[in-house]
Amino acid sequence: MQPKSLQAAIDEAGSPIDLVWKPHAPAWRVPVIEPEYAGWREEQLAWRNAVALSDLSHHMWDLWIEGPDALKLLMDYSANNYENFAIGQAKQFVPVTREGHLVTDGIVMRDGEERFNLSGVPASQSWVRYHGEKGRYDVEFTVDPDSGLRKSGDPLIFRFQLQGPQALALTEKIFGGPLPKTKFFHSTPVQLEGRQFRAFRHGMAGMPGYEFIGRWEDAAFVKAAMLKAGEEFGLVHVGGKAYYTNGIESGWIPTPTPGIFTDPELAGYREWLSVFSYEGQKPLHGSFFSSNIEDYYVSPFELGYGKSIAFNHDFYGRDALQAAQGKTPRTRVTFVYNQDEVRAAMGDLDYFNNYARYRVEAGGKLVGLTFQTGKIGPIDSLLSLGLVDHACATPGTQVEIVIGEHLGSAAGVNSGSDFKRIRATVAASPFNDHAREAYRRN
Repeated sequence: MQPKSLQAAIDEAGSPIDLVWKPHAPAWRVPVIEPEYAGWREEQLAWRNAVALSDLSHHMWDLWIEGPDALKLLMDYSANNYENFAIGQAKQFVPVTREGHLVTDGIVMRDGEERFNLSGVPASQSWVRYHGEKGRYDVEFTVDPDSGLRKSGDPLIFRFQLQGPQALALTEKIFGGPLPKTKFFHSTPVQLEGRQFRAFRHGMAGMPGYEFIGRWEDAAFVKAAMLKAGEEFGLVHVGGKAYYTNGIESGWIPTPTPGIFTDPELAGYREWLSVFSYEGQKPLHGSFFSSNIEDYYVSPFELGYGKSIAFNHDFYGRDALQAAQGKTPRTRVTFVYNQDEVRAAMGDLDYFNNYARYRVEAGGKLVGLTFQTGKIGPIDSLLSLGLVDHACATPGTQVEIVIGEHLGSAAGVNSGSDFKRIRATVAASPFNDHAREAYRRN
């Protein structure tokens, strides 16, 4: 039986927000990978002080786009600069709607002259597939869901990240010498005892290292070799709990609400999407509640993607995005909570990670919202990654974060009266010094 469409589910719920607002929604878990190996605190510490191995083979979707029109399709439906896009190079994918709202992000890598891989959450992949099919582009798509939703079989590729101060020394040990000098977000072919794969200069925690990408058939051998060679360097295998917190410090907002729910021009897209799509199932919750889902949309400029945007070609949403350049009211920051007030309001937190949209207030007025909040063990602090009005974005600015779960449209007028308010200090994003100052240096 065909599942109902996203649009049908919205109509049945009464509004987009009534469909996706789910108080107390649990954070998503990494499939297959254990929640902890050495303990989440030790695993967070490893990419700061030694070297960490993260197995990213199971929690992301992959879409391969191949054919004569592959590059044209990407150029028509994303804001990236595709001039001099080399094989093995990757980009932060930036698709936007007609109004310039972010659809969501992803990583697009050029695998060949007419072959590209788009990885991440499936919203951007659905966007590309829909327009490729609707526009009859001469392309073929290969979809590989994450391991939690794949109906059978293994992933098509492996992804292993080595990050931390000892990552480059470990890499030399594994491959018998330093790898060729590689620019940030570029990759170089490597081989290990006859197994061919790629070393990609990228890391989610914003620390030195590589992401290694290759055929799943070689995954067990490559991972075992890394673990064996890493013993003398104190290599720590990162579990799902620690991994999902690394973006807080490196400044990557992982769950922006796709800006596709309200534009009448996208009604056909919402009919094409299933209610069981990422868009239909990714919950919103927290203390910031609005009956208008557009209040959760974001601009790629707010998320820090301005350097990835180029107006040197025509693309869907170009005019609105260009009009927004330099005019977005908010910017990305880190919020550092007052730890005494955290303990008073929330108790002695152990592991903590969620994607709640908490209100950020100054002088009793709404000035921003959070996107992810997590406990960072090595500094024993609760941090949030979020957006705030420019007037409150200077590091050191004091704000209040409202902690609670609004019950949604059906809640009474007093919903939220018992929410806790915790003082926080605005800090830079990325919060991690290396990610902010040296991550992209070649």
